[in-house]
Amino acid sequence: MLRGIHVPLVTPFTPSGEVAADAIEKLASHMLDQGAAGLVALGTTGEVAALDPEERARVIEVCARVCAQRQALLTVGVTGNDTRSTARALRDLPDGVGAALVTVPYFLRPGERGVIAHFEALAEESPVPLVIYHIPYRTGQAVSAATLRRLGAHPRIAGVKYAAGGIDQDAVDLLGDLPAGFEVLGGDDAFVSPLLALGAGGGILASAHLETASFVELADAWQAGDAERARALGHRLNKLSAALFAEPNPTVIKGVLHAQGLIPTPDVRLPLVPAGAEAVSNALAQVA
Repeated sequence: MLRGIHVPLVTPFTPSGEVAADAIEKLASHMLDQGAAGLVALGTTGEVAALDPEERARVIEVCARVCAQRQALLTVGVTGNDTRSTARALRDLPDGVGAALVTVPYFLRPGERGVIAHFEALAEESPVPLVIYHIPYRTGQAVSAATLRRLGAHPRIAGVKYAAGGIDQDAVDLLGDLPAGFEVLGGDDAFVSPLLALGAGGGILASAHLETASFVELADAWQAGDAERARALGHRLNKLSAALFAEPNPTVIKGVLHAQGLIPTPDVRLPLVPAGAEAVSNALAQVA
């Protein structure tokens, strides 16, 4: 279910500051037509914290329709640092959602026993399989390979978006002994190629808004054992990812998509501010 490249969609805005639903549909269709295995709505890249409930519902509605038309997986981000409200959000997910990307509880630092209890409780409540979002440099909570392996044995926990800021020992240990049916998806764009080389099933990659087909080819090459092709692609796409993350995500990506005519404005909502012209120009220069 989770293998391949999944694109965490930006949320485009109109010149008057509203969610541009038509642009979401156009962008979502373009990503899937380029070979993406699925979409992730309402992630950090989608500026979910800056959207009101009605806007979030509209984003899900559009993405669900596009994914249904193409038989692609729609994963929706569900963020919370307490179990009750997160479970409630999961229960409220509409039809058409195939999985939920759930962040490790942030700021509270509940310890690994708390992380296990949290996700096991959510798995019993959720109408869709869960994908753990492990990003310790944002949450402040370390999660070991042993903890992820235990959670991965739960039949309702399908995988982990692994974004530890590099390839650490836990990544190597986890990928060396995965529970059956549990997938590791690269979440740090700059490190996705080595993670795929170690056996990751794919990635949730903001950079794949650009050159989607090339990121799909990268994942396919590693899975086919074509190291020479994969290594060359990985080095080239790493330069693109570095340029796209030169300023806070998703500001440069939005600037590039706007320059390409794929979204109506490069606008983001405060506290983000639009990327500078030089950053956008440098990123455009890396697009093949």
